[in-house]
Amino acid sequence: MRQLKLIWDFKGPHGQKTAEHHLIHLKEYIAINKLDITITGVETISDMHSLAYLVVDEAEMRPIRDTLKPHRGQVYSAE
Repeated sequence: MRQLKLIWDFKGPHGQKTAEHHLIHLKEYIAINKLDITITGVETISDMHSLAYLVVDEAEMRPIRDTLKPHRGQVYSAE
C-alpha cells in the first residue's frame, strides 16, 4: 500500500521551533482520533526552512488532509 507524507512548511528564523510545536499538535490529533499513524517528525531544510510531517496510508489520506490542511504532500519512501 502506498503511503503519503503530508507536509507543513515553516519558514523564517523561528521555523524550526514552529515546526516542533506544530508536531505536538499533529501528535495530539493522532491520539484524539485514535489513528494508526506512527511516522511523524520534523526536518530542517535550512536555517530558514523547517517542516513538520506525518505519514499516512493513501486510502486514509483524504479526511486527514481535509481536516489538517497540509501545505503539500508527496509519496513517502522509507530511506
